[in-house]
Amino acid sequence: NGDTTNGQVVAGGNGQGNRLNQLNGPTDVLIGKETDSLIICDAENLRVVRWSRCSGTTQGEILIDNIDCYGLAMDEQRYLYVSAHATQEVRRYKLGENIGTLVAGGNGE
Repeated sequence: NGDTTNGQVVAGGNGQGNRLNQLNGPTDVLIGKETDSLIICDAENLRVVRWSRCSGTTQGEILIDNIDCYGLAMDEQRYLYVSAHATQEVRRYKLGENIGTLVAGGNGE
């Protein structure tokens, strides 16, 4: 009989905001298995952040900044795919790079 009403904060938890220990409008999350981390689309802060799943983590690190992110996916080669609502596009990023390659859409609204 699992208790599913109580959870544990694993990212954010310091109110809404733009500091590295805060999130603002997260819209998607995935698990980065190789780094044992959460990769979060922090939409209102226009960034994709990574939070370690290790106990004691108090803040995230910015992977991609100044991006209108909405959804995330990762393939077997560890390319990160980010969908952008405003530009109606999907871009592919190699982890550690801030410039993505357009792979779908991009024709605006």
